[in-house]
Amino acid sequence: MQIDLLTLFPEFFRSPLSQSMLQRAQAQGAVIYRVLNLRDYTVDRHQVTDDRPFGGGPGMVMKIEPLAAAIRAVRQEDPATRVILLGPGGPVFSQAKAGQLAGCRHLLLICGHYEGVDDRIHFYIDEELSIGDYILTGGEIPALIVADAVTRLLPGVLGGEGATEEESFQDGLLEYPHYTRPRVFEGREAPQVLLEGDHARIARWRRQRSLERTVRRRPDLLAKAELSKEDREFIKSLAQAPGEG
Repeated sequence: MQIDLLTLFPEFFRSPLSQSMLQRAQAQGAVIYRVLNLRDYTVDRHQVTDDRPFGGGPGMVMKIEPLAAAIRAVRQEDPATRVILLGPGGPVFSQAKAGQLAGCRHLLLICGHYEGVDDRIHFYIDEELSIGDYILTGGEIPALIVADAVTRLLPGVLGGEGATEEESFQDGLLEYPHYTRPRVFEGREAPQVLLEGDHARIARWRRQRSLERTVRRRPDLLAKAELSKEDREFIKSLAQAPGEG
């Protein structure tokens, strides 16, 4: 897969893309990242990418000409490129969306800035995505979030098939709690069930803890979660339960 990031601040991505899983994914050949400087697609001497908004008002607006030129250039290289604007006007990015995008061959993520982007951009993109209802300085952090979430789903990046199957949001629930050595720390013990080697009991315990965490911390997720009859019966029992186990 190739992920292009179109930005006014290419240096922003230098460190994150060279660290941890993102670096390993590149070394494995699972993904190619390319950071594109929007100013390279301007035609004026001063490489202007923004201007005052028609109708007046505060701030500056990103100009349509360099954005359209950049999109055309990338699509000329690969017509299959899926072009995404990171902005507040789209649906909120989710794990399900990350899985969908992981099936694409080529993504172009556009980082918005200033007061916004000339709205004619929507004639040139495939979709807009938001990462939440709050205000950020620009689209670089959202683009990095999308790139990270998509990359970790690519085959082999996390060490083999099934590596992401039990993580939070994969089945619509929060993930179960994890423990490791030492077995006892400051009087607090890791759950005994995890130390007994009974894989069926462990699987049941983990499923119940996942359900319990979701009920108590993110009950809104249950509306879309895939729940069995046993799951629903366990959730009903939590009404009288004192807390997480």
